[in-house]
Amino acid sequence: MTVAEYNAAVDAYADGLYRFALKHLRDEDLAKDVVQESFTRLWARVDQVEGAKAKSYLFTTAHHVMVDEVRKGSRTRPMEAHHEAIRHTSPSQPDLKRVLEEALATLPAIQRSVVLLRDLEGYAYEEIAELTGLNLSQVKVYIYRGRTALKAYIGQLDLVV
Repeated sequence: MTVAEYNAAVDAYADGLYRFALKHLRDEDLAKDVVQESFTRLWARVDQVEGAKAKSYLFTTAHHVMVDEVRKGSRTRPMEAHHEAIRHTSPSQPDLKRVLEEALATLPAIQRSVVLLRDLEGYAYEEIAELTGLNLSQVKVYIYRGRTALKAYIGQLDLVV
């Protein structure tokens, strides 16, 4: 991969990678860190990665970095998030974005990743399989189970009303 191809990859994939990480982690700073780490790892292997495979490499790397972050952060919760949640509670209209984010948070990391890649980023099943290292049938099963869990969670009337 040349420097020009690397720069083109930054221009082409940075926003999508950030959206993917942000939806998965729900933390802007962590999402930025994931994007930075993904591009840092790509730069470290710039001689080994082909320019045509940069997108696949970046999203695969981001997926692995996010899994590591989730494992590290699963035992802690920032106090700012707790205080923010208390401050913004209101008995009026539900915040559908919050409900969706809470529903996504209930999914296991792999299901959340494949559902976000498919439904938010619009990747094909084959591309998701390549990015995550799963086989095609596993991807389909995880997406189905994730969507079913989201439907069950969001379908609870007390969460939306």
